[in-house]
Amino acid sequence: MNATLKEITQVTCAVIIDKNKVLAALRSRQMSNSWKWEFPGGKIDAGETAEECIVREIKEELSVEIRIQEKLTPITYAYPDKTIELIPYICQIIGGKLLAVEHEKVCWFTAEELKSLNWADADVQVMQEYLTKI
Repeated sequence: MNATLKEITQVTCAVIIDKNKVLAALRSRQMSNSWKWEFPGGKIDAGETAEECIVREIKEELSVEIRIQEKLTPITYAYPDKTIELIPYICQIIGGKLLAVEHEKVCWFTAEELKSLNWADADVQVMQEYLTKI
């Protein structure tokens, strides 16, 4: 394998919708891309499907159970230190109490408000695709 090729890390994210608002999470100072907004999610573990991953990650990060409603278009994005394949899902909360376990905070936004947030680069395309669907 060519040494210049980076390994691609598969990551899932959830576009969680409730009452026509969308949940976004602010990355904390300890995280890469700190103080940027993102759709919550995380890395797929070995032997795990993308669907299993997003359900597990949201339970870990936000303390809620979700139901997947629709898969959006996966995005490959090269950050300076890593390349990710971001696999987004539109989801809804079906149980639990929402808590920001890992993020600085989580907030609900209208579609119009989403456009003005300072997004992590890979999440911009996910947000734009979501907006074409509403």
